[in-house]
Amino acid sequence: MFTDYVKIIAKAGNGGNGAISFRREKYVAAGGPDGGDGGKGGDIYFEVDPDSNTLIDFRYNKKFKAENGKNGEGSNKYGRGGEDLTIKVPIGTIVRDAKTNNIIADLSEKGQRELVLAGGRGGKGNSHFATSTRQAPRFAQDGEKGEEKELVLELKLLADVGLIGFPNVGKSTFLSRTTSATPKIADYHFTTLEPNLGVVKTEYGDSFVIADIPGIIEGASEGTGLGIQFLRHIERTRLLLHVIDVSGSEGRNPVKDFYIINEELKKYSEKLSKRKQIIVANKIDSMQDEKMYQELEKVAKENEMEIFKISAATGEGVSELLQHVSKVLKTLPKEELIDIEDRKVYSLKDEDDYTITKEEGIFVIKGEAVERVMRRVNIADNESLYYFQKSLDTLGVNEKLRKMGIKEGDIVRIDDYELEWEED
Repeated sequence: MFTDYVKIIAKAGNGGNGAISFRREKYVAAGGPDGGDGGKGGDIYFEVDPDSNTLIDFRYNKKFKAENGKNGEGSNKYGRGGEDLTIKVPIGTIVRDAKTNNIIADLSEKGQRELVLAGGRGGKGNSHFATSTRQAPRFAQDGEKGEEKELVLELKLLADVGLIGFPNVGKSTFLSRTTSATPKIADYHFTTLEPNLGVVKTEYGDSFVIADIPGIIEGASEGTGLGIQFLRHIERTRLLLHVIDVSGSEGRNPVKDFYIINEELKKYSEKLSKRKQIIVANKIDSMQDEKMYQELEKVAKENEMEIFKISAATGEGVSELLQHVSKVLKTLPKEELIDIEDRKVYSLKDEDDYTITKEEGIFVIKGEAVERVMRRVNIADNESLYYFQKSLDTLGVNEKLRKMGIKEGDIVRIDDYELEWEED
């Protein structure tokens, strides 16, 4: 079974909590703080597995979690960091954020390993918060939560050449003749229910990878038939061989077929519709009317495309086509087809990383920068709350709230907490 699209849930490890602890030492206030930091939560990496060619394992295992960091201890003992989790996927796998559809990682090279979800930082122990005026801090930071996301894993075949065309035009026969691949072949539509890959070796020693992309028919870009499942695989190819039946045995019109397939490519991707394309007029061994080929030849000239006459069944013209394809591929660069979203690292200085809105009389603050600070505060401790207020001042939150007209007694909501506003 070929599986090329799955959804999973992955969660990086939470950071360990900082410790609240005091040592026993003469002449040191309250024994002196010696709470150690919590350990960092484990990260989640995705890595290319050279022995895998399908995502089928993810159909049965959909939840992945890295190890949490351990809590800090007294005597300034740091908690152990959580163990990282490495998820192995086939080469050609794209990892997307299911919520935003943004691409997080494109694993298209051998040995590639990418950090996808970061573990939470460990919380600082109370030893970090001692000052000349606060010699015995009775608060520490909680560890941050690790990143958690629903991810889409999408496998796009890595091939140099893609075979496109209507079902039963001879793509599978062509692949079986030119490579060692053994696709299913029969005289009925949709015999190919999954993409097939094969390596072509020319008589001059050159080689390239070719893929038979099945199921592309009229309406494929909107989900008709099987095409929408496989159009994504063409995006990786550098050259398209458009196989068209010119025999007339099924009553097809070669010119009409050419325009229908290209319209589907354009609807799916404007960039894909401009990919280099060679027309392959197949089944010339059983061609009933030479005019069919002549009309297709005119279309090729009008669209500035090359055209080759072949018979995949007898092998006529195949060698010449392959030699030409090999020459063309040497002129086509392996361009980057995927734009990777830049990962953003948040800090207290990122003033634009939060929003403040007023909802039913409550001031609601949302944003990673503020929520991160909130998660590291001990609400039950006054000194910890004072530290929190200073952090909000650093971010400019308090100033913005005053500009929005906040008054004594108004409620401010951050994350899952509601706080009452008090003027200094």
